[in-house]
Amino acid sequence: MIPELGHLALWLAASFALLQAAAPSIGLWKRDEALAALARPAALAQALLTLGAFAALTWAFWVSDFSVKLVAANSHSQKPDLYRFTGVWANHEGSLLLWVLVMALAGAAVALVPTALGERFRVRVLSVQAFVSLGFFAFLLLASNPFERLVPAPTEGQGLNPLLQDPGLAFHPPLLYAGYVGLSVAFAFAVAGMLENAVGPAWARATRPWVAGAWALLTLGIALGSFWAYYELGWGGWWFWDPVENAALMPWLAATALLHSIAVVMKRDALRAWTLLLAVAAFSLSMMGTFIVRSGLLTSVHAFAVDPTRGLFLMLLMALYIGGALTIYALAAGRVAEGRQFALVSRESALVANNLLMSAMLGVVLVGTLYPMALEAAGGAQISVGPPYFNRTTLPMLFVAAVLMGIAPWLGWRRSGTGHLAARLLPAGVAATGIVILALLLFGIRGIGALLGFAAAAWLGVASLSILLRRGVTLNIAGMAVAHLGVAVSILGATASGALQQEALVAMRVGDAIEMGPWRAELKDVRPVAGPNWTAIEATLDVQRNGRPVATLKPQSRMFVAPPQETTEAGRAGWWGGELYSVLGKPDGSGRWQIHLWVKPLVRLIWWGGLLMAFGGLLALGGKLRLPSRVRTVAQEAVA
Repeated sequence: MIPELGHLALWLAASFALLQAAAPSIGLWKRDEALAALARPAALAQALLTLGAFAALTWAFWVSDFSVKLVAANSHSQKPDLYRFTGVWANHEGSLLLWVLVMALAGAAVALVPTALGERFRVRVLSVQAFVSLGFFAFLLLASNPFERLVPAPTEGQGLNPLLQDPGLAFHPPLLYAGYVGLSVAFAFAVAGMLENAVGPAWARATRPWVAGAWALLTLGIALGSFWAYYELGWGGWWFWDPVENAALMPWLAATALLHSIAVVMKRDALRAWTLLLAVAAFSLSMMGTFIVRSGLLTSVHAFAVDPTRGLFLMLLMALYIGGALTIYALAAGRVAEGRQFALVSRESALVANNLLMSAMLGVVLVGTLYPMALEAAGGAQISVGPPYFNRTTLPMLFVAAVLMGIAPWLGWRRSGTGHLAARLLPAGVAATGIVILALLLFGIRGIGALLGFAAAAWLGVASLSILLRRGVTLNIAGMAVAHLGVAVSILGATASGALQQEALVAMRVGDAIEMGPWRAELKDVRPVAGPNWTAIEATLDVQRNGRPVATLKPQSRMFVAPPQETTEAGRAGWWGGELYSVLGKPDGSGRWQIHLWVKPLVRLIWWGGLLMAFGGLLALGGKLRLPSRVRTVAQEAVA
């Protein structure tokens, strides 16, 4: 009965979405205030009903109601409680229901939060957002019903993909969806701004919190997904340039450019048309990512390969939304003035240059992701575009962007002198030079890419800290500086873990040991262990450094019961921001086990940097509020 109530709530929510989309549009056209006023109550009703539908599906998973087809296909009575709950969105239909729930809650927030743009603009935004929601409601109800019954009901479910039974993958999708939905609100603000001819500083101030929040949540989602891939898949890396990874990275790059471009509109009333185009592009790329993951084009552990009919439905939705927005942009662009001019040497110019770099990186990732798919669709030829292509094209641009990020905050708006730059950037220059000399002399690093990575991290990190230590820093500026500091920390972690990494792959018997420089790992034991819904073979490795015990690693090879699938669980231990990382392989039949061991200096800084970036984005929501003096004092003491 509860699934039927959830299905009914979903239909009613779709009906209110239709009302929210149509009534305000007609009301604004006919100047009927009563019709336009329906937007806010319709948005609130849609949110409550969608929440009810999601609660009904969650209940079905929680009680293991295998008469619901989705539960039977993605759950099992032996599954731990956490994954009964998170299994709701660890599948195609449930993830789409989560998407429309987050979108409905965002609509309710737009309806409730005060706006300086006036009620007419709010109504227009709610109407545009409801049009977007309608497509996903139609997709759910007509092509991906999450409440479909299974007759006769099985006595047991098929279970959830074991790789998804992990806390990282439990919270990774909701964070990404929240980011995507934030971009959909920015998209609605952009379309409403074009329709109302209201693009300017006030519009930018109203849109910016949604973009900053979406960017911060996307950053958290991507960082969490990267961390999960690192520790769960057992391959020793943290980014593979997989098409599904790229599907999340592309809207993040567009959102990064949009966030900087909105700052120019807000401060200098310039780059209006470019900012609108970025808002459309960011949401379009999130739609494209949805299409890539759910169209059946890819087979991936975190892709939902479905039948071609659903892929066609999504492609039509994408064409409708993106084509409609670009049509409105083409018609409205002539009415959107570019605003005030600025000199070549100014903060605006630096932000434009960084925007162009972000856009160029986005183009590189887009081509590298879509070209193999297009080639296969056209002629059946299969090619692979892997890390060498992406690294050689994006990393030089990232280095230039890091240099600009260190310079831009010290430049003035409209027109800036350069006489003050040498003194203010001297600490960053000294730090960059010092770390390169240290890498050359102490670690013997000769690779130009690694040296540039260390230099960029030191340059940007010290420049960002210098901004934080200035007097009169607002939360907006502090957020920017913290986010830039996070980029520097991530660059340092990625560079150090790659350039200084040590690796060994050996076959070992119990009692054997392997040595890598000051490190020594001895295989002490290999034994069976059991978990709540899995059994495993677990190795025990005692690790010493310079003869002193530092860690015990316990890598596992797990076999899950439902569904029956073997997975790898890495054995990890931290030291000084780095990690010891081990993977247990197969036996060779003579008593030896394959052991893969890595020493990864500073690798954890990659994800600490991601957390700093996200925190900076959220901190910037404080706007012009001053950073408390006590906070600056603590920061100064920490640096000293």
